[in-house]
Amino acid sequence: MRRLRWYWGALVLVCVALLVGFFAFFGSESQPGQPQPRQGPPGTGPLTVVAMGDSTVSGEGAGQYTATTNGQGGNWCHRSPNAFVDKIAIPGVTAHVNLGCSGAPAEQVALGDTKQWTEGSQAQQLATLVKDHRVAAVVIAVGANDEPKFSNQVTDCFKAWFNPGGPPCSTALKQTWQSKVDAMVPKVATAVSDVKKVLAQAGYVPADYQLVVQSYAAPIGPDLPEELRSLNGCPFRVEDLRWISQTGIGVLSSGLKAAAQQTGARFLDLAKAGVKHEACSGGANPATEWFTRLTLQLADLGKADRAGHALQESFHPNAAGHTAIANCLTEFLATREGNASCLAGADGKLHAAPEVVAR
Repeated sequence: MRRLRWYWGALVLVCVALLVGFFAFFGSESQPGQPQPRQGPPGTGPLTVVAMGDSTVSGEGAGQYTATTNGQGGNWCHRSPNAFVDKIAIPGVTAHVNLGCSGAPAEQVALGDTKQWTEGSQAQQLATLVKDHRVAAVVIAVGANDEPKFSNQVTDCFKAWFNPGGPPCSTALKQTWQSKVDAMVPKVATAVSDVKKVLAQAGYVPADYQLVVQSYAAPIGPDLPEELRSLNGCPFRVEDLRWISQTGIGVLSSGLKAAAQQTGARFLDLAKAGVKHEACSGGANPATEWFTRLTLQLADLGKADRAGHALQESFHPNAAGHTAIANCLTEFLATREGNASCLAGADGKLHAAPEVVAR
């Protein structure tokens, strides 16, 4: 009799253990009345990837700009269907939205009243977008138009080429670049925080979407044919190109990484993404290049409202460059965690190389 009681007692314990395991595995799905786990971003509409930021996002240099952003009504945001956001491939994502605007500072990405080429806050545009889109990922590239004023530095380096007897542009940059980048960091961090705020107000939690801060690639390198260090392609001094590609871009990337860390965003480093594919690097074969050379729209010179933008496309990722960046971003977003760098692989494509964290 004792042996029988022991047998039934053991059987009851086994049954209880199996039931506990069953409920632990299936959780609330097997318990009516309990809240169901969220299936992706909240709201309604297509699953969407959104890009925000400046010219490297909008598609400046990639051509075929939408009519409304190609000077119409004073809007020169230059958004292109060839931009990387339209080429990112994420399972389930069916919509790609480009909010980037050429020349945008961080304050125009953030919430506020700052405008760029007639367009208001990109974060506020995102607030409107989430009413009928479900955002799976947001990629932000901004900061170069703040204190670093990268386009102005390129202009200064261009002027230095015209004045061979004067100092190279990198002489002054070496003294001020770090402080300029340091001053940029909090502005980028504010913009990223405002994007998070917009999504939080729409009911998103961090697990609902990926947030990426992306840095910049060096558009020109020092290793280019001498005959193209001219108005025919890339009119810059070798020492300036060397400093920009080997030091300046790296410092800028470090600043953007700091902004990403401060805001809990992932960071994708493009500092070395253009190596061997910079403007003019292909010599007689520009098809291998991922960045535009000195580009002058001659047809615009005779039009008062367009003449000031005739050089706007120069030294930006071209359509091939955006395709390469999209390939890296697609891989990066698939990993869902950690930081990475876009580096060329043996197949000639850009791949997301995971950041090695020291232990």
